[in-house]
Amino acid sequence: MIEMRATVRNANGIHCRPSAVIAREVMNYTGDIKVTADSGTCDPRSIMALISLGLQEGARVQIQVSGPDEAAVCRKLASLFEKHYDFPPRDPNAPLPLPLASRDSAS
Repeated sequence: MIEMRATVRNANGIHCRPSAVIAREVMNYTGDIKVTADSGTCDPRSIMALISLGLQEGARVQIQVSGPDEAAVCRKLASLFEKHYDFPPRDPNAPLPLPLASRDSAS
C-alpha cells in the first residue's frame, strides 16, 4: 500500500466535473483505493461519493492505493486533486450571455 497527501487547488473545489474526471481515471482499477478528508472517506470511483466529501479549495486529502501499479495510480490521483479544472474567472464587467430561448426570439 502507498499513501500520499494532496491539496485541492481548484478554485471551485472538487465539484461535478472534477469528480467525473477523477472517477473516470480510476474506474477500471482493480486494486483498493481510499480517499480521506476531514469530511469523511470514500472510494474515488464514485462521482457522488467524491462530491459528498464537499472538498473546497485548500482541502487536504489522504490517498491510499493498494494493488497493481499502486505508486503510479496514487501519483495520478494526487495530481488530479491538485489540478486547476475551471476556466479563468469571467470578467465581472462583461455582459452575461443570453439564454438560448432569448437568442432564438432575438432573430
